[in-house]
Amino acid sequence: MAKHEHVRVAVIGSGFGGLGAAVRLRREGITDFVVLERADSVGGTWRDNSYPGCACDVPSHLYSFSFAPNPDWPRTFSGQRHIRAYLEHVTDTFGIRPHLRLGHEVLRMAWDAEALRWEIETSRGGFSADVVVSATGPLSDPRIPDIPGLAGFPGKVFHSARWDHDHDLAGKRVAMIGTGASAIQIVPAIQPEVGRLTLFQRTPPWVMRRMDRAISRPERWLHRAVPATGTARRGLLWGIRELQVGAFTKHPDVLGLVEKLARANLAKAVEDPVLRAKLTPSYRIGCKRILLSSTYYPAVTQPNVEVVAAGLREVRGSTLVGADGTETEADVIVFGTGFHVTDLPIAERVIGADGRSLAESWKNGMAALRGATAAGFPNFLTVIGPNTGLGNSSMILMIESQLNYLADYLRQLDVLGGRAALAARPSAVGAWNRKVQKRMERTVWAGGCESWYLDANGRNTTLWPGTTGEFRRETRQVDLSEYEVIRAPRPTAPAAAVSAAPAAPATPAVSAAPAAEGGAPKDGDAPRTKENAR
Repeated sequence: MAKHEHVRVAVIGSGFGGLGAAVRLRREGITDFVVLERADSVGGTWRDNSYPGCACDVPSHLYSFSFAPNPDWPRTFSGQRHIRAYLEHVTDTFGIRPHLRLGHEVLRMAWDAEALRWEIETSRGGFSADVVVSATGPLSDPRIPDIPGLAGFPGKVFHSARWDHDHDLAGKRVAMIGTGASAIQIVPAIQPEVGRLTLFQRTPPWVMRRMDRAISRPERWLHRAVPATGTARRGLLWGIRELQVGAFTKHPDVLGLVEKLARANLAKAVEDPVLRAKLTPSYRIGCKRILLSSTYYPAVTQPNVEVVAAGLREVRGSTLVGADGTETEADVIVFGTGFHVTDLPIAERVIGADGRSLAESWKNGMAALRGATAAGFPNFLTVIGPNTGLGNSSMILMIESQLNYLADYLRQLDVLGGRAALAARPSAVGAWNRKVQKRMERTVWAGGCESWYLDANGRNTTLWPGTTGEFRRETRQVDLSEYEVIRAPRPTAPAAAVSAAPAAPATPAVSAAPAAEGGAPKDGDAPRTKENAR
């Protein structure tokens, strides 16, 4: 018989979101949980992305948990190796290893309305959980476009997030497909060793200089000796980015000065007017993510690099054909084409209360109440859910806000008592989503460019159109008026006893609205108070 384990909470994924959720559960006194991870180690995107030059574009002291400061970051912008080591350290420091179930890929999970729990099928056995926290993240499943003839390419093909370190690129003819955040790090790293590098660029990015430097020993000593200095450094970095948010979300015209700086950076680094024209974006800066690099432009000016100002159209044997008709020979194709962000693969595997998958529920666009809960999926929360991404600051800030919401969600279930679940009201999800999309209309991300922020319908279901401080206030506590309380159906009395004691009707759902909206609390509902919100 296949093993089956029941837990109060099942967390899916062990990147920043999953490990943060695990730490928060332990800090809330909850130890009955597992972290289901399909890989053989923790780290999420910082485990999977190990390509040459991989690093973060958010300052180190801001790209870390507030409850786990690291005084020993070696650089102002840390590389993949150090960030992954940090996540391993967090796992050990907060005692998460006993909760890890590595090599457990979630294949399917479905809501059991009778038992009020999630039944989870993994590659190594079954689990059930009262609450599921999905922290698979938007950068976990690589996207490779369907290119005619790609299957017949005789050379090596891989995605940047699945880098083949055993394949030697020295002297090879390499084609880099895409010019996003990964590509501008890969290109400078591999350019000196490859024989020829052809860069297929569908849309040029705006690139600003990366103000990176080593953090000195005295600085690190000070942060260890006086932790408040590290906290102050983090606070300063946060404050600067909070002040910048208005330019992205309310006053995009202010970004004109930033665009002038980016143009000056390009003009200084690229003297060839033809190449400079290829590298100059035609859209408003900020509409797509602004990239940081001091080495990308110098790399593409080297004699062994060619920039094709078009995407890859087809592959004919070892010949790659661009959308503009350009043909080039290649031994290796590297795709830097991003991830399944607005069509999360995990959504196909989540079956809700009405028997529909989350993917089907989201077929017209992702939508979740406060980025956390979707209508029709009781006791299911996402970390880094719809409209919780950021265009200019640290996702860790958003993750910690969502963990606050998760903690209060679990407290409310405790207050309700008995076997109960919370189901987001469709009206509340709709109202929240309309509010977010209304605010999105005046942001720079509505500037007319195509980006991975947008779904198939052209809506931005990825980013949060406000400050991280605003989001923290919106997720500080659960508003029970936005949920229905679901209780397990009451068992019907045995047939022989029906005449003596008629069975009470089943009550699968009761309103969670406070007394002002729906009368006195029902069936154990507790009105929201400051005491039970703490």
